[in-house]
Amino acid sequence: MVERIFQSSRFLVLVTVLVCAVAAALLYAASANVVYNVVLETVTAMPQSADGGKRLAVKLLKILDTLLIAVTLQIIAGALYRLFISPLPDNARCIATPLQINNFHDLKVTLIQVAIVILVVLFLEQAVEVGATLETLYFGAAVALVIAAGVFASITMKEQTTQK
Repeated sequence: MVERIFQSSRFLVLVTVLVCAVAAALLYAASANVVYNVVLETVTAMPQSADGGKRLAVKLLKILDTLLIAVTLQIIAGALYRLFISPLPDNARCIATPLQINNFHDLKVTLIQVAIVILVVLFLEQAVEVGATLETLYFGAAVALVIAAGVFASITMKEQTTQK
């Protein structure tokens, strides 16, 4: 009986899957709306200076950042569904298959890698928006430290997976 309860409780993960899927869809829709408005704004009032071009670049980087977060939520939803609810056969296609997410460690490694890309985009936003200031240097150092920790964690997790 206890085993049956635990087997059924895995479907609670569906709540997380649904929340992640809805959040990803909302972020995709919001990003599409923002892209539409940025394109409309740029076509009607093309930037005339370097500062205007920088502002446009920052807007586009922020859109990219939002899209990367949406992709992350989509990866989480697909991988959690595959890992907990419905393991797919090897020949089936889902978002977790091309990313080679076969267990929870693989999911964590993939999320760390996506987070590193998001941090790089955030640093680019800072560098373009603020420029070469001491604040940007400190932010870059903090981002580099977090990226180094993420790479170390990712390598360590991959080694642990291959040793098993």
